[in-house]
Amino acid sequence: MKPIKTLIAMSVVSAALAVSANAIAGDKVAVKITPDIASVNVMHDGKKTTIMRNQDQKNTVNKSFAKTSRKCPPFCIQPSTLAPGVETIAEVEMLDYLARMSGGDDSILVVDSRTPDWVKKGTIPGAVNIPWTALNPAKGASPIDIADIMSGQFGAKEQEGLWDYTNAKTLVLFCNGMWCGQSPNNIANLLKFGYPAHKIKWYRGGMQNWEILGLTTVPGK
Repeated sequence: MKPIKTLIAMSVVSAALAVSANAIAGDKVAVKITPDIASVNVMHDGKKTTIMRNQDQKNTVNKSFAKTSRKCPPFCIQPSTLAPGVETIAEVEMLDYLARMSGGDDSILVVDSRTPDWVKKGTIPGAVNIPWTALNPAKGASPIDIADIMSGQFGAKEQEGLWDYTNAKTLVLFCNGMWCGQSPNNIANLLKFGYPAHKIKWYRGGMQNWEILGLTTVPGK
């Protein structure tokens, strides 16, 4: 298997996306993503957005993610692995998926699993918002609404009451971080519906880690 840096470089080049040079000269960037990557261009709401780290080396974390202690439950520390076959990823892998998706790979969908009030504070460029409640029957999600998401956004097909996931998208899900249960809830429900575990990726660090690393966010809808 090729190193992830190589995968990112290949995906960005093949998708004709800019990696630092077309947006900001890499040698002028003090705070890079990796030694070789200063920025990555992705598409968000039909517009090109450059993801890079905050260049102010005195910058501190967003206040929304500065709190260290939240009542558990529900804000309990999540395990490193949610379920067999579901891969846990970090920031560099997330950027790889975003680059491939923005380059035209429609087999990938990056999903912000948070409720809209959190999304409005900022989300990862390229992500779409599918709140954890939208796939949760216990929270009022109807079979029709769930089916619309599964077929309309995830690429699954319903056949005689069963789901065919042959051409379903690889879903990359995240929420507020290692203490957040919103993307784990989405993932748990997807697995209950029979979604293939190997087509589910989990960015455990979520917005907490994304903000701590000073990576670009965009206002959510």
